[in-house]
Amino acid sequence: MTDFKNHPLYKAHTIDTAMNSLWDFYKKNFLVLFLMSAVLAFVMQYFSSLIDMKEIQSETDPLVMLEKMKVFLVPMLIISLVNLLLTTILQHYIIFKPIDSSTTIMTSVIRSFRYFLPYLIILIILSFAGAIAIVIGLLALVVGAVFAAMYIMTLYLFILPVMMTEGPDIGNTISRVFRLAHRGFWTNFGWVAAFIVILLVISLVLSGIILLPFAGSFFKTLFNPDAASEAVELAKNPLFIILSALANALTLPLMPIFATILYFNGKAKEERKEPEYNPAAEETRVRVEDLYAKPYSDDHPDNPEKK
Repeated sequence: MTDFKNHPLYKAHTIDTAMNSLWDFYKKNFLVLFLMSAVLAFVMQYFSSLIDMKEIQSETDPLVMLEKMKVFLVPMLIISLVNLLLTTILQHYIIFKPIDSSTTIMTSVIRSFRYFLPYLIILIILSFAGAIAIVIGLLALVVGAVFAAMYIMTLYLFILPVMMTEGPDIGNTISRVFRLAHRGFWTNFGWVAAFIVILLVISLVLSGIILLPFAGSFFKTLFNPDAASEAVELAKNPLFIILSALANALTLPLMPIFATILYFNGKAKEERKEPEYNPAAEETRVRVEDLYAKPYSDDHPDNPEKK
């Protein structure tokens, strides 16, 4: 069995050390992670550009709109499956490369198929559970829905690291995910919430930068809803596709790195041993009763009242 204790991300973290470890790992492995993520981003951007949304935008009848959306069901399903497969490959490389020199991009591609089907099944189960949780959360207004979404995200981040380090058994993975996520739940939940906020800010900044060459078309669409079709055409622009893919490639490795940190943090804390009981130390320890004068019997020679 692989010993993951030598992994640079394996340790009990604080929020500061978690973010520092994420940044250090990202910088050290930037080139390979960026190239792998760029492939993923280009594939996703290309397939997304093949979906023509202009016909749907012109429709006002919801039933007709849903009917036309059926055409895009298969392409969107393919995009989702490709995204999950490439995410699995990226996660495998991040977990195994630092402790196994034989791990390469190609070995990660081959070995990732072992985890893909169980991962897909667990995600389907989690999707149903998540949908129910969010609906229940909506009953508690927006705050409840956001809490439910963050809770599902916390569970999701543990899935691949658990499968890749402890085996692809579906039942064991589900139980371990819940156990690790709920051990120090508020810490895990808070870290995930903070990470998502940081990731959103970075993504918004990068999105703003790549839109600079297309600022004229963007503002025209923003202030003139009738020109919304131009935004759809913008998404098919080769330059926009390239810039979007490169921007996405900068942020894609962050999620699997953070997921690895989250898992290893829980694993390290779980494996901490409690201090062994020492009877000698117990005898020499100061007790509360030692701070008070001891009572004496009436005939005791040291009894101060007898004197």
